[in-house]
Amino acid sequence: MSQFWIYFQIGLKHVLDVHSYDHVLFLIALAIPFSFKDWKRIVLLVSLFTIGHTMALLLSVFGIIAIKVSVVELLIPITILITALYNLFTAGKSNRKEGLNLIFFITLFFGIIHGLGFSNYFKSILGGSALSKLLPLSEFALGIEAAQIVVVFIVLILSYIVQTVFRFSKRDWALVFSAFVIGVVLPMIIGNEIWIR
Repeated sequence: MSQFWIYFQIGLKHVLDVHSYDHVLFLIALAIPFSFKDWKRIVLLVSLFTIGHTMALLLSVFGIIAIKVSVVELLIPITILITALYNLFTAGKSNRKEGLNLIFFITLFFGIIHGLGFSNYFKSILGGSALSKLLPLSEFALGIEAAQIVVVFIVLILSYIVQTVFRFSKRDWALVFSAFVIGVVLPMIIGNEIWIR
């Protein structure tokens, strides 16, 4: 098996791991307000998230940034909660497009936070110098990007089915599914080990 395929698969599995579904939850929350006609925007958002994720890994690999795992493990579900709450408060509002620059910046920032959550593991699976980790890191990032596009595509298909077959309005879809995401992520925040200490 080629090195490219190994690290590409690690990137795929990082996103699609059923035991660590926080990444998928964030993507669901990110994609909820969009439909197929918005595909360019959502692909740009997903790519910005990947860039942020990769930046965090780069900063970690070169020893520029280090953050406690317990803090990152709390920040990740908080980013998901913020995204879902944003959807709740903006569902059905026409001025949502005006805030896209802010959403792009926040998505990049949230990608950095999510990347920091994986940085220790990523450094542990790669030996050698920081420079020797650049190629595997880019292969890993491509796997992440591919998996994220798959997740977003599934959310868009589900959104289309719910809105055309079951006649949910776009607003109702965003409200219901954002509330679902909030219901899943709140126990992750409340049960975080940082509160126990």
